[in-house]
Amino acid sequence: MQSLRVACVIPTYNGRRDLERLLDSLQRQSATFDTLIVDSSSSDGSRELAQSRCANVVVIDSREFNHGGTRQMMVERFEHYDVYVYMTQDAYLEQQDAIANILLPFADPRVGAVCGRQLPHKDANLLAQHARLFNYPSVSRIKTLDDAPQLGIKTPFMSNSFAAYRRDALMAVGGFPRHVILSEDMYVAAKMLLGGWKVAYEGSAVCRHSHNYSLAEEFRRYFDIGVFQCREAWIYEHFGGIAGEGMRYVKSELAYIGVRRWWWWPASILRNALKLVAYKLSRQERRLPSRWKKRLGMYKRFWDSPYA
Repeated sequence: MQSLRVACVIPTYNGRRDLERLLDSLQRQSATFDTLIVDSSSSDGSRELAQSRCANVVVIDSREFNHGGTRQMMVERFEHYDVYVYMTQDAYLEQQDAIANILLPFADPRVGAVCGRQLPHKDANLLAQHARLFNYPSVSRIKTLDDAPQLGIKTPFMSNSFAAYRRDALMAVGGFPRHVILSEDMYVAAKMLLGGWKVAYEGSAVCRHSHNYSLAEEFRRYFDIGVFQCREAWIYEHFGGIAGEGMRYVKSELAYIGVRRWWWWPASILRNALKLVAYKLSRQERRLPSRWKKRLGMYKRFWDSPYA
């Protein structure tokens, strides 16, 4: 895919050591691309590191950051690229050909977006390991809207930690949305599928990325996920709900833990129960005052935005 003009876009906010690790992995890549960084006024040296190693650094006020809006701003400001590979600063590339491989599905001109594979960080706990192994298999696949009856909500599955987007397809569906609390990646993938584009999962493009969330962090994240699902109900009307997928996940996690690591079972059961409570509570978010939603969710600044 040498003919494609490619940019790797990284939103940053603090996390200097993570950013340095990511930039080191980008420097080793075999593919040709430009690195674009948008920094939300970091205070730990991340901005200075970015400026010392990247020719294209945009600095914004941290209050201006928006999961979809900031990503779309970079597409509009740097409009001469064919493909934008988005990564988060807490991820890094596992192989020298990761960028090259995530571009492979774009050989099909109807592929609008490609999701790369994620392996857990080497310090990931057992539950974080399972989450990556469950959601990111080694087998590649190109998906269309016709796959929705079989794959359900997995059809528009995408990740903002390592995914690539064809500019033409992205602009055809209106770009990244500003109004969502998170999951701007799934939103775009769903729009593309409904618009006749294909989306791909490329198992040979591998990064490391995972989180050892605390119980409170897990609850807050799933509250926000539930808010997205409630407000963007059209996605689930077209691709199916998450109930069956959630039960499949729980069964898979318990099987992964196994009998010999039984002491992880209580943590697994409690964590999944908290996810369910957070999801049920998020379905009532329209009735909750903003101060409660700030406490219940992870992305607190969203509730001060005009989209809340």
